[in-house]
Amino acid sequence: MKILLVGGGGREHAIAWAVAKSPKCDKLYAAPGNAGIAELAECVPISVMDAPALVSFAKEKDIDFVIVAPDDPLAAGVADAFLDEGIKTFGPRKNAAIIEASKAFCKDLMKKYDIPSAAYETFDDPDKALTYLETIDAPYVIKADGLALGKGVLICQTIEEARDGIKEIMIDKKFGDSGNKVVIEEFMTGREVSVLCFSDGKTIIPMTSAQDHKRAGDGDTGLNTGGMGTFSPSPFYTDEVAKFCEENVYQKTIDAMAAEGREFKGVLFCGLMLTDKGPKVLEFNARFGDPETQVVLPRLKNDVVEVFEACADGTLDKIDLQFEDNAAVCVMLASDGYPVSYEKGYEIRGLENFKNKDGYFVFHSGTKFDENGKVVTNGGRVIGVTALGSNLVEARANAYKATELIDFDNKYMRHDIGKAIDEQ
Repeated sequence: MKILLVGGGGREHAIAWAVAKSPKCDKLYAAPGNAGIAELAECVPISVMDAPALVSFAKEKDIDFVIVAPDDPLAAGVADAFLDEGIKTFGPRKNAAIIEASKAFCKDLMKKYDIPSAAYETFDDPDKALTYLETIDAPYVIKADGLALGKGVLICQTIEEARDGIKEIMIDKKFGDSGNKVVIEEFMTGREVSVLCFSDGKTIIPMTSAQDHKRAGDGDTGLNTGGMGTFSPSPFYTDEVAKFCEENVYQKTIDAMAAEGREFKGVLFCGLMLTDKGPKVLEFNARFGDPETQVVLPRLKNDVVEVFEACADGTLDKIDLQFEDNAAVCVMLASDGYPVSYEKGYEIRGLENFKNKDGYFVFHSGTKFDENGKVVTNGGRVIGVTALGSNLVEARANAYKATELIDFDNKYMRHDIGKAIDEQ
């Protein structure tokens, strides 16, 4: 098969790695890809948002299968553009990707179909939002309705912070049109767990669990980021929690989307909070998580292309999804200053240390080749260093040891990814 992967981040590098292993993959293209993906695929300089150019390329190359990985193109209908031309595609249509693209839609769906989540109110008028803040207690959770690269959620400890947050999102438009509407939610406490699920619109199969670290600084301090590291599996996602979620979250959500005429095919990312009143949904995403993918796919036993095809074909009930009985930890190497401001273009040293190194992976998030052919930094999150281990403690030790093998000016990382697992 000739396969086209749409995307160019760490998640896409992990997907490219898994796809390239498949006996079904004869040729892999990536648009636009990055310096790491270039080792596995032929990269083409087409924007993930340029649906006409992507479809034209797919026709020109007789592409058999397309994987649309990032949130923005899914929300914009890029998967639809391929599907409408009869090109088999993995990834939900625009009308299903709305479960991530609009937090207000997502909250209303969960309320209508009795899917456990935090209490909330939605506002498109900043004055009404500010008035509502006076009626509830701190802390305050304020979410921009639309996509914001994982940074559109504010946890405000005081009403002054919350007022500033409303102004930032709705008036100053920090996230553009994504902030035309906000959701103000009840603050929940507990352990966070991420569970990615394959869906073919009828059947849904959860993957192994993972846990992300969103805050920029050690001790979960600083601003929200796209993710500074993750581990899998989560020791807090017990069999009892899994059973509850399978009955009350995963299947109910896919059935709800189908009932709304929004058949969901692809990956449904379920962000969960394990509260003292039981698991509740924090958020849904319409695609693989980043950096969750970087710890989940290295543990997958199945041929990922077969699973992707089953999702697209509606035959997921025929798949026996299996994962290795091990653990994985990913530590993100970022540019100092991320997620606010940072410099790019620094040479990345030590990538050769990972050649043929079993159990260790380097997934490029923000890299490119410079004019001399050297790999340089090209983003806030630069490299995801993933390591396997027989258990989480071993995988964490391996991952941090491996971060020492890569260096670049301006390198920054958290030092407590998965620290909670050491304390079990």
